[in-house]
Amino acid sequence: MGKNKKVSLFQLFISMMTISAFTFGGGFVIIGMMRKKFCDELHLVSEDEVLDMTAIAQSAPGALAVNSAIIFGYRLAGVTGALISVLGTVIPPIVIISVISMIYDAFSTNHIVQIALQVMRAGVAAIIVDAVIDLAGNVISSKDLINIGLMIIAFVASWFFKVSAITIILIYIVLGLLTGRKKVTE
Repeated sequence: MGKNKKVSLFQLFISMMTISAFTFGGGFVIIGMMRKKFCDELHLVSEDEVLDMTAIAQSAPGALAVNSAIIFGYRLAGVTGALISVLGTVIPPIVIISVISMIYDAFSTNHIVQIALQVMRAGVAAIIVDAVIDLAGNVISSKDLINIGLMIIAFVASWFFKVSAITIILIYIVLGLLTGRKKVTE
């Protein structure tokens, strides 16, 4: 999927800037929006590619939204696409934070703004749950029992045993490298 379709740099920039400007809640929300845009709407990447890109973005140091922009942009338009995607992703928060910092005192004590932020939290939670369900559904639909088992183990380790996400990611990177190395040598 997406091998024959191309995205223009302008379309990539505008898409990333729009997603970044109207997405509140962090990296997982932005990944969900990128998936909807580039997989569901434009059919430029497959669900499996989104899962792979998400895993790479999450395991790399730095902000998840920026890492995702780099990976999506690179996948869609090479190095130039990665640069354009990052630019489109960081411009809206820089502008918004700059404006808010100038009026922070009035903004932080405004009752209406506080209510709006509380309501936005509920929306952000729903979008994150949607992204998790979609990603988990993709793993389950692969019918790969090893990956399904690993997903369940990661959930149990995180939710019930409070193992940090960083630890889980590092363990899974090592597992991936070991199994990938084993497959290469066979």
